[in-house]
Amino acid sequence: MAEAHQAVAFQFTVTPDGIDLRLSHEALRQIYLSGLHSWKKKFIRFKNGIITGVYPASPSSWLIVVVGVMTTMYAKIDPSLGIIAKINRTLETTDCMSSQTKNVVSGMLFGTGLWVALIVTMRYSLKVLLSYHGWMFTEHGKMSRATKIWMGMVKIFSGRKPMLYSFQTSLPRLPVPAVKDTVNRYLESVRPLMKEEDFKRMTALAQDFAVSLGPRLQWYLKLKSWWATNYDLLYVLPTHIQAARAGNTVHAILLYRRKLDREEIKPIRLLGSTIPLCSAQWERMFNTSRIPGEETDTIQHMRDSKHIVVYHRGRYFKVWLYHDGRLLKPREMEQQMQRILDNTSEPQPGEARLAALTAGDRVPWARCRQAYFGRGKNKQSLDAVEKAAFFVTLDETEQGYRTEDPDTSMDSYAKSLLHGQCYDRWFDKSFTFVVFKNGKIGINAEHSWADAPIMAHLWEYVMSTDSLQLGYAEDGHCKGDTNPNIPYPTRLQWDIPGECQEVIETSLNTANLLANDVDFHSFPFVAFGKGIIKKCRTSPDAFVQLALQLAHYKDMGKFCLTYEASMTRLFREGRTETVRSCTAESCDFVQAMVDPAQTVEQRLKLFKVASEKHQHMYRLAMTGSGIDRHLFCLYVVSKYLAVESPFLKEVLSEPWRLSTSQTPQQQVELFDLENNPEYVSSGGGFGPVADDGYGVSYILVGENLINFHISSKFSCPETVRMKRSSFSRRWGIFTLFFLREHIFNLTEKFNSTACFYLVWAFSHKWTSFLNVVFLFGDTVLLCRPGWSAGARSWLTATSVSWVQVILLP
Repeated sequence: MAEAHQAVAFQFTVTPDGIDLRLSHEALRQIYLSGLHSWKKKFIRFKNGIITGVYPASPSSWLIVVVGVMTTMYAKIDPSLGIIAKINRTLETTDCMSSQTKNVVSGMLFGTGLWVALIVTMRYSLKVLLSYHGWMFTEHGKMSRATKIWMGMVKIFSGRKPMLYSFQTSLPRLPVPAVKDTVNRYLESVRPLMKEEDFKRMTALAQDFAVSLGPRLQWYLKLKSWWATNYDLLYVLPTHIQAARAGNTVHAILLYRRKLDREEIKPIRLLGSTIPLCSAQWERMFNTSRIPGEETDTIQHMRDSKHIVVYHRGRYFKVWLYHDGRLLKPREMEQQMQRILDNTSEPQPGEARLAALTAGDRVPWARCRQAYFGRGKNKQSLDAVEKAAFFVTLDETEQGYRTEDPDTSMDSYAKSLLHGQCYDRWFDKSFTFVVFKNGKIGINAEHSWADAPIMAHLWEYVMSTDSLQLGYAEDGHCKGDTNPNIPYPTRLQWDIPGECQEVIETSLNTANLLANDVDFHSFPFVAFGKGIIKKCRTSPDAFVQLALQLAHYKDMGKFCLTYEASMTRLFREGRTETVRSCTAESCDFVQAMVDPAQTVEQRLKLFKVASEKHQHMYRLAMTGSGIDRHLFCLYVVSKYLAVESPFLKEVLSEPWRLSTSQTPQQQVELFDLENNPEYVSSGGGFGPVADDGYGVSYILVGENLINFHISSKFSCPETVRMKRSSFSRRWGIFTLFFLREHIFNLTEKFNSTACFYLVWAFSHKWTSFLNVVFLFGDTVLLCRPGWSAGARSWLTATSVSWVQVILLP
């Protein structure tokens, strides 16, 4: 109980002689240091708020403007065109200032007003400049003079040394496209997927919607838009000591949080660090939980949190992150984790599987939370979990890539991070950090608060800091010394009645049924990467998407509605938009590839057309001219107005049988992959959106590696897996043949013809592998167990029922 007494600042007892008061100087010291740390954080936030509030100007620029105004006044020059004189006359009604003081105050007031006006003008000018997106549609490598002038003006109005949130007030709103344009693009996207009669019927519905109900819904949508926001390292294992790996990586995550609090993270910018992306999603990365509700869930975000909650062997522990007014050092955090691992206490009744409530259906969890967790020790413990900086699981299993069994080991690794045992991850936290028994790590992230690139940005920093900056001692422990004065982690106390335990078991059964139905596989594609593809003067993303279309057609014998996620963070609070990558042009290319009568030249021509079409669709989605988010918002408005639209109802019922996404690399400067090729990650992934479909994710790592994931469901006979041994023999021989005969001997300089053959070879691997059901990688985005209805949501990428899983070292 020594650690408990340290937390008490003073004790007193009443005796016949009076009150005996005993002070704990150490506890008082910790309280003082904690308060000092809190005030430091408040001051930093206040300072950053001022700097961000006046951006693109700076606080010092106020002094420059005011001094300039005062100088002109003393030079008998009126820069205000009489405004200063009017202010002076107004001040004459007061008798508390001398004439000279009134002149100074008048000059300062005018200077301040001029300074504010300049800030507003610069912000508005920058917003107007950022509303231009024509640069995105110019041919790669060719930039007009007008675009160069526009870029120069953006840089001028962007100011110097922006902070993370500096550009938020200057980003334009996501535009609302014209109804007819969206309807026409929709019809174009479904044309190759429908029979002639079905397409004529859909065209009639669409045209009727565009001229009748559509304009009315559009008017309400535009009105609302004015005040609403817009709609492991694979091969590296630096230590096998579980507590040590947890100590280093938790410390690295907290260093990232500190940089985030101080807004020291640089905003992401495109086009040579010119065009800023929205940074709003970073605000809810830490200290955030999803709170269940019977009608709708809510996001609870705390401004600060000084603890984490750790789950191990069915018990929950609260771990303080600060001591002596500072963050725990890596060795001290390792010490805390080892104390938890050495703790031999048993779980309390209902405690071990409590988190299954967050994996099952939402309504039972909402009712259970209200009935059993609204008071007493249950409320205190639940508050500790929900208000923690993040959730940590010390897993009892060993996971990770094994060279002797790469396929099975990666499958198990991914499945474990996806759902674990369905009760050892707190799925409502913004993310759960998982440390396995052998030192491998990963992240399971809730998807409603942000998209995959946000968590990927954190994880790139953690990987780099853990291995390349903090490092480990020769014995595998964290560097530094232990500290016996740090209080032990505190067991959370629960009093879970039998009725609640029954709900927990029901939720666990629901989650297990869904988790056991998810088939998943991940592996790296090493035959070639984006280096060769770019030499072919082709977009790597378009290349992969066309290969997927070809592979899916050869696997299924038909085309399907295909989803690819695109970001809309060029706009304020933008999230994602859909790229419908199955186009008429891609279908023409695929059919030419499977038609032996087609020549290489004809196929190559169709490949170029399909590739350019895909890039155009992607650019439209990024610049606010997509299809699906607009139609979904119109559908929401129609529900609000209680009107039915057969067109919208049918659009939203269409299944995405091939759902795809690319995870981008953002901080390439943190890793030197040429000299350290083992420091690679596998990006992100996700589960199948349709019961009879595939989820495909990929990340282009460096110049010579593409990591993939494919997911499907065991319950679907059309996506059943085949033996990997057969797959490996077929692909190994086929790849070598095509690479030797059709690529490297084609020409010394790679061109589009070479790229065409790459697609052909690439799709052959995919055709075999789609039968195997999965692809490779180290990161998974998959449906949360128990949320099958949400997982099939039409809004795939922004569906709040998705979780993101990142598997790393």
